[in-house]
Amino acid sequence: MRLDKFLKTSRIIKRRTVAKGACDKDNVYVNGKMSKPSTIVQEGDIIEIKFANSALKVRVLDIKIGAKKEDALSLYEIIE
Repeated sequence: MRLDKFLKTSRIIKRRTVAKGACDKDNVYVNGKMSKPSTIVQEGDIIEIKFANSALKVRVLDIKIGAKKEDALSLYEIIE
């Protein structure tokens, strides 16, 4: 699954366009490398997102195309 789509599906970022913008501004890293919105995300990958005042680091647990709101938290776990 594309990185920007995963961030939206897992509800880490609310909108796909905002997720794409964050990737374009080099604020998103996958496994320690700067990532583009089209980067393919797989189970076990570590995603780090740098926001203005904080950072979020998560591990991808599952990939679901049409995850519901209740299932969104089961797609990842927060590391730090």
